[in-house]
Amino acid sequence: MLAGVHLAGWKDFLENLQMEGAKVQEGVLESSLIQIIQEHQQRAFCFRDQADKAKKDALKDAIQVSELLVDTVNGGVEEAFINEKHVELEIRSLISTITQYRKQTNQWLAASHSLNNSLKEIGDFENWMKTMDFDCKSINAAIRNIHQA
Repeated sequence: MLAGVHLAGWKDFLENLQMEGAKVQEGVLESSLIQIIQEHQQRAFCFRDQADKAKKDALKDAIQVSELLVDTVNGGVEEAFINEKHVELEIRSLISTITQYRKQTNQWLAASHSLNNSLKEIGDFENWMKTMDFDCKSINAAIRNIHQA
């Protein structure tokens, strides 16, 4: 059908040639023109196939290159991400240890304050006992002096 459209134009061309006095066999020329058109269409189809194949190959190569680039970049990012996770785990562990040491330190402070207060009380009791002993001796001496007098 496409050849028929093109042939109508060629028929006009041929009629013009005949009018000028050229002797052309219309059937042979028409078949030659049809053959040329078919060869042209076949070559155009082959060129399109080659272009499509080249486009697909180029696209496949571009995808491979981009995947390699992404893998290269992601390798460093992945390593940094893993290191970040390790650091976060270490931080959590340290926070837990610090919390435990803080509680233990508070317990030691409370125990040392309690011991300090107990020692103060013992010191106060010892001073009271010395004062009582001195007072008792003073009273005893006073009673002896009264008794001897």
